[in-house]
Amino acid sequence: MVNKLKNTLYPVPRLVQGLPNTIRAIQSDEDESTDLDIYLENERQLMPGQGQELNFPSQMPILPLRNAVVYPGTVTPLAIGRDRSKALLKDTKPNETVIGLVAQKDSKADKPEFSDLYRIGTAATILKVIKLPHGSIHIVVHAIGRFRIVKPTATKPYLKAQVEPLGSKVRITKKLKALIVNVRAAANRVIVLSPNVPEEASLLLDNIENPSALADFLAANLNIGIAKKQELLEELDVAKRLEEISFALASQLEVLELSHKIQGKVRDSVDKNQREYFLQEQLKAIQTELGREDRQTEELKQIEKNIKKAQMPKNVEAEAMRELDRLGKIPPASPEYSVLRTYLDWICELPWSVATEDRLDINKAQRILNRDHYDLKKVKKRILEFLAVRKLNPSGKSPILCFIGPPGVGKTSLGKSIARAMDRNFVRISLGGIRDEADIRGHRRTYIGALPGRIIQEIRKAKSNNPVFMLDEMDKIGADFRGDPSSALLEVLDPEQNNSFNDHYIDQPFDLSKVMFIGTANYAEPIPPALHDRMEIIELPGYTDNEKLQIAKRYLVPRQLKENGLSKNKLTITDDALEEILRSYTREAGVRNLERDIAAICRAVATETAKGSKRRATIGKLQVVKILGPPRFESELALRTGIPGVATALAYTPVGGEILFIESAQMPGEGKLHLTGQIGDVMKESAEAAFSLVKANAKSLKIDTELFGKHDFHIHVPAGAIPKDGPSAGVAMFTSLVSLLLKKPTKPDIAMTGEITLRGLVLPIGGLKEKILAAKQAGIKTVILPKRNQKDIPEVPTEAKKGLKFVFVKNTNEAIKTALKGYLS
Repeated sequence: MVNKLKNTLYPVPRLVQGLPNTIRAIQSDEDESTDLDIYLENERQLMPGQGQELNFPSQMPILPLRNAVVYPGTVTPLAIGRDRSKALLKDTKPNETVIGLVAQKDSKADKPEFSDLYRIGTAATILKVIKLPHGSIHIVVHAIGRFRIVKPTATKPYLKAQVEPLGSKVRITKKLKALIVNVRAAANRVIVLSPNVPEEASLLLDNIENPSALADFLAANLNIGIAKKQELLEELDVAKRLEEISFALASQLEVLELSHKIQGKVRDSVDKNQREYFLQEQLKAIQTELGREDRQTEELKQIEKNIKKAQMPKNVEAEAMRELDRLGKIPPASPEYSVLRTYLDWICELPWSVATEDRLDINKAQRILNRDHYDLKKVKKRILEFLAVRKLNPSGKSPILCFIGPPGVGKTSLGKSIARAMDRNFVRISLGGIRDEADIRGHRRTYIGALPGRIIQEIRKAKSNNPVFMLDEMDKIGADFRGDPSSALLEVLDPEQNNSFNDHYIDQPFDLSKVMFIGTANYAEPIPPALHDRMEIIELPGYTDNEKLQIAKRYLVPRQLKENGLSKNKLTITDDALEEILRSYTREAGVRNLERDIAAICRAVATETAKGSKRRATIGKLQVVKILGPPRFESELALRTGIPGVATALAYTPVGGEILFIESAQMPGEGKLHLTGQIGDVMKESAEAAFSLVKANAKSLKIDTELFGKHDFHIHVPAGAIPKDGPSAGVAMFTSLVSLLLKKPTKPDIAMTGEITLRGLVLPIGGLKEKILAAKQAGIKTVILPKRNQKDIPEVPTEAKKGLKFVFVKNTNEAIKTALKGYLS
C-alpha cells in the first residue's frame, strides 16, 4: 500500500540541520489557511517539483540513528559507518526511495534490533550521497513525515518494517495563537543571545506560519536531550508540543540571559581597562611630544632616587632595583603594582645607614638618670658601664637587658631615661597577649594585606638603626597554633644572630646589632629558658616607704599639680599626709596607686579652685581622710595570731611582697589533710611535706601521736579568692601545725619564710627585699629566714632592715624555738 501525499494544504520550510546553532533556509513558501478546525491525517511537505505526488510505501527500510532525532521538514546530514546501513544505501536511489529514520534507545548498541529502537520515526528521502576518500560515507536526507512501526518484516541484510503514517492534530484556538506568539518571541530572543546563530534564522522563523512546522523547526534546533527530542517527535498534538517547547525555550533563555549578563559585566570591565590603557598610552605620547614625562615614569624615577638615598647594603639595593625594574613592566591598574610599590616604599623608608650619635659624656648621663629616677643604683650603674665601654670601644655590641620587678617601680620610664641619657631614639612595643609569630617576623608578601613584623615597623618609626628598643611584658607572651612569638624573639635578642635579622615581608637581612634592647617583666619564671639565657637580668625590687615618700615629693606631686592645672602656691601636701597615704591607702611595691591618690587630692582642690576659692590648700592627715575616705588597710596581725594554729608567712607576688596567714584546724576524723585557699600545686606539696614532717617527728616535738589517727586536719590560706603558689610557705605551715597540736600560739610579731624538706631542712627563697618590706609595713618585729639567705641581707636597703630582727635557721626545730611562745625543746 502506498500513501499519496500532496503539498497543497501548507508548505513547510526545508532546513539544513548540521552543527549546533547552524541553520540555513533552503526554501520557504506561504499558504494561508482560514479553517478553524483542521485535522491532518498525514504530514504534507514541500518537495522539489511542487504539486507532485510522493510514494510513501507501507513497508520501508529502517535506518537506526545514534544520538539524533530527525523532524519532518528538515534536511539533515548523516554519517554512515555500520555494515547494515551501508547495505541499506546500496538498495536505495536518491530522491526516489523513502527510508525510515528511527532513533536508538541506547546509543552504545552497535547492531541494534527493533527492540533497541523507538516505535515512532521519520520518513525521509535521500537527497545526496557523499563518499569521502578514507572510506566513510555521508548522506543528506530530507524528512517528509512521521510514521509508526507496525510490524518488523526483515532484519537482514538490514532492518525493514511495515509502517503507518502519523499526522499532527491542530486546533486553531486563542491559546494556540498565544503559544505561537510566545515561542516565536522566545526563539527570537534566543537567536539574539546566541552568538553563533546567523541572522537569517530569525527571518526564517518569522516566515513559518504553520504551527506544526514551527514546532518541528524549533524542536530540531533546541539544545535538549535525545529522549526529550523523541518525546516531542511522538507528540502529535501541536498545542502540547508547542507548550513543551515553550518550557524548554524558557529554560534555555534563562541560562542565555544570565550568561549574557555575566559576559556584559566582563566586557564592560575589559572595555574600561582597555580604554584606560589607550588613554594612558595617548597621554604618554602627548607628554613625550611636549618633552614631559608621564606620572608612572616620574614615580619610578622617584623610587630609584629613594633607593639610592637609603644607602642600603649592596645585595639589598640590587634586589630593590630588580623589583623596581619589574614594577616598570606592570600596568598601574594591576593589583600587583600596588603590592610591589608598597614593598619598595618600606624598603626605602628603613634606616639602613641612619644612626644617632651616642652621648658618651658619662657625668651628664649620670645627671639625667638621677634627675629622672630616684635610687635604682644597680640599673644606673649598668647603664653607665655600657656608656663607658662604648666610649672606649665604639664598635662593641649593645647589651640586651631585662628589667624584672613588680608593677609601678618604673621599668618602662627607666627605658625612656636611658634613651635620653644616651641621646638615642626610643621605641616600645607591648608583647602582652601576642600569640602569632608573624607579629614579630611579619607576613610573607604572598598574603593579602601583608606587613612587616612589629620589630621592623618600630625601627622605621624610630628613623635610626640604633634606638633604645623596649620589649614590654615579656612574661605575658602567648603561643598557639599560629606559632610561638617567644621563639621568634630568639633571633632578635641573640647578639650573634641579630646582625642579619630576616623579616618575612622585607625578605632581606637587617642589622639589629646596634639596637639596645631592653625587656621588662613582672616575673622571670614564665620567660622561656632560651630567651632568659640571652638577656642580662636586672631586678628592680619594690620601694621602701622612705623611697616612696621621696619619689612622691620629687616626681609625683609636681607632675599631678601640672596635670590638674595647679601650682605650688595653690596646693601643698605635707609629708604627714603622704605618709598616711602610704600607710593606710596603698599597699604595693611600686607607686602607681600612690600617684592615683595624689591625683584624687589634686582634683578635689582643683574643683574648689574652679568654683572660685582663692584659699591656699594645705593637705594634712585629716584632709586625706576627708578626701580619700576611711583607711583601706589596717593591721590584722595581733587579731589573727593570738590563737594556736595561726602562723604568719611572707610571700612574693607580681605586685610585691605580702604577708599570708596560715591557719590550721583539727576535727574528729581519720587523719586526713584538707587544703583550701585557692593554692597551687607547689604550695599543696609544701603543706603535705609539712604535715608528713610533723607526723614523722611527733615524739621529738612532744606531740601525742594518737591525735593523727582520731582527727582530720585542715590548712587554710586566706584570702580564698586570690590564687597562691610557691614553696616558701613551708616553714609557716609546719609552724602552724605544731602550734595547733601543742596548743601554743605563735608570737604575734614574728613572720617567717622558707622552703622545707622531709628531713626538716630550711631551703633559701627569692624576693627577699620585697618580703622584708612587707613584714616592716605589717608591723613585724622578727623575721625568720633560711640560713642560706644570710648572704643576701646586705643588698636589702638599710631603711628596710631598720627596726627588724633577723633570725637565720637551718632546720624547722630552730624555727619553732623562735616562733612559738613557751616552747622548750
